[in-house]
Amino acid sequence: MIHLENEFLKVSVRNQGAELTSFYNNTTGIEHLWQADPSVWGWYSPNLFPVVGGCLNNQIVVDGMPFKMERHGFARNSTFKVIDCTDTHAVFELNDSVETHVNYPYKFTFQVIYDLLDNELKITYKVINRDNKTIYFSVGAHPAFRIPFDKNDSLEDYYLEFERDEVLEKHLLSVNGFFNGMTEIIRNESNTLLLSRELFKNDALVFKNLLSRELCLKSLNHSKSIYLKFPQFNYLGIWAKDDVPFICLEPWLGCADTEGKSEELKNKEAIQVLAAGQVFEADYRIGVL
Repeated sequence: MIHLENEFLKVSVRNQGAELTSFYNNTTGIEHLWQADPSVWGWYSPNLFPVVGGCLNNQIVVDGMPFKMERHGFARNSTFKVIDCTDTHAVFELNDSVETHVNYPYKFTFQVIYDLLDNELKITYKVINRDNKTIYFSVGAHPAFRIPFDKNDSLEDYYLEFERDEVLEKHLLSVNGFFNGMTEIIRNESNTLLLSRELFKNDALVFKNLLSRELCLKSLNHSKSIYLKFPQFNYLGIWAKDDVPFICLEPWLGCADTEGKSEELKNKEAIQVLAAGQVFEADYRIGVL
């Protein structure tokens, strides 16, 4: 476990999955991250690689060959090495191995880099293609934020404020967690979305056409809030579970498969393409106000 701290924030990251396990506001004394109750949902903030979402038949297809692939990929269950660390900076690294080649037939390095920058935590995903051919992947984040911030609040006291006015068109999921080709507009020309359990009765909200690349989680009752900046991520998932006190705000570069549409990995929706010897980087930031 690695601990980073500055005047504003204190965070912890574990080697399994290079997963953020604590995001603590030193000013307010609030732990903003869900604390992984395995009886309900046993994750804090998993990093998703080399796929985002579910794959049809729990597999990917590369050059006509099937490879078993679990939902959201294997990185979140893998042990990363810490290759650099200071009081406010840490680099976690996962390299391909005999084990990863069983599921993903490429040579790669996947790094998750954490940097505390005043009141923000910057999380960078870095993929290095060490193969002699083009590799294909998706990558994404899945942080679960504890709400309410205050014991006197409820979920219905919270709302999301987007950077810009949005037509919030969600892409609908089947009972198996795959897209079914249908969409539904849940908010029209507004920059706010009031939260409720009813919003998530049919699984996550998935937005593929947002104008905003920043949003803020706020309460109607007080000024405590957190924000998310994701300038390089084209898709956003938002998920809450039953009466569990968390909400996941998930920037993605990739997404689940569509029902009945089995494709080669290189042809999957929103797939990232990285030529031999090249490096990919994308970052998002969590901040407190």
